[in-house]
Amino acid sequence: MSGCPTRACRPIADAAEAAPGRAVGKPETPTEIREAIRSLALETGFDAVGFTTADPDPKTAAALERFLALGRHGSMDWMERHADRRASPKGLWPEAETVIALGLSYAPGRDPLALARERLHGAVSVYAQGRDYHDLVKSRLKQVAREMVRRWDCGVKVFVDTAPVMEKPLAQRAGLGWQGKHTNLVSRKFGSWLFLGEIFTTLALPPDAAETDHCGSCRACLDACPTDAFPNPYELDARACISYLTIEHKGPVAADTMARMGNHIYGCDDCLTACPWTKFAPRPRHAPLFPKVELTAPLLRDLAGLDDADFRAVFAGSPIKRTGRNAFIRNVLIAIGNSGDPSLLDICEHLSADPDATVAETARWAGARLRRPSDPRDG
Repeated sequence: MSGCPTRACRPIADAAEAAPGRAVGKPETPTEIREAIRSLALETGFDAVGFTTADPDPKTAAALERFLALGRHGSMDWMERHADRRASPKGLWPEAETVIALGLSYAPGRDPLALARERLHGAVSVYAQGRDYHDLVKSRLKQVAREMVRRWDCGVKVFVDTAPVMEKPLAQRAGLGWQGKHTNLVSRKFGSWLFLGEIFTTLALPPDAAETDHCGSCRACLDACPTDAFPNPYELDARACISYLTIEHKGPVAADTMARMGNHIYGCDDCLTACPWTKFAPRPRHAPLFPKVELTAPLLRDLAGLDDADFRAVFAGSPIKRTGRNAFIRNVLIAIGNSGDPSLLDICEHLSADPDATVAETARWAGARLRRPSDPRDG
């Protein structure tokens, strides 16, 4: 959304005209405007709100450059194409003066790690068990942005995950949390369970204090990763990350990696769940984000039978739909191969003739693995 993206804000002295309840002629200070926006965002339903400048951060830009140079983004070539815009808010929108970082809690009601022991069921990342969060977050961002335009006649742009925005570093600069050793944002109040969104604005507002790192010597998140996707603390190699492999990656997965993916069929929450700060996260209050019962522990056998039309119908309105039927069935077959249950062999045999080459190849791997489940090798 853009309210007046190329128009400068009116002088602060004029802002009182659009602020109900304020004395005529009494200007609002930048701090008062910031706090009014914070209250508005919380009233709109956000759980965390922080402010930072739109100035570039050389440290963040350097980390992005190194990440890309090492090829750790895998097949996500869009990160490389838009690297210059991603490195700085002003690279994306030169008129921006302030970034408002907002968070929406989606803490789970049960321990996601407990599902790893239910090998006949697929593990879906907590964020994808309900409706697509992009719709809810963007709707609320637009509500706040529209009111900002009405009251202060400013330029605004809103973003939710799909634009080249360095969301986690900006959220840390705005005080919402810090980037933990698993590279995700960690909040002292909400743990690692925050959906993030941003409002860029032409309003020049005083920034909040950045959050400091509270990880200390803890490495629980690093040790929890089944595929060793962290070369070092605070560094992620997406090519080894289960979330990347089950969502972004569309081709075959290396056999030794498949053998370590367990029953994850869409995303992975292992490093988030292992973080000690997650125990402080309250249950979410946003009904659209409540999990659908059928996605909390779906049976692998049921999922493996989906054709393209079934897949689209079952996952309409879900973020899972974006991965596509073929990649999703590949994920289900990996979980079947790791289940240790020979009764699922018939599924592998049937899908070994699937028209999609990756599905067929994965089905053959899963079938071979089930025929000798105690063999640590993958085929």
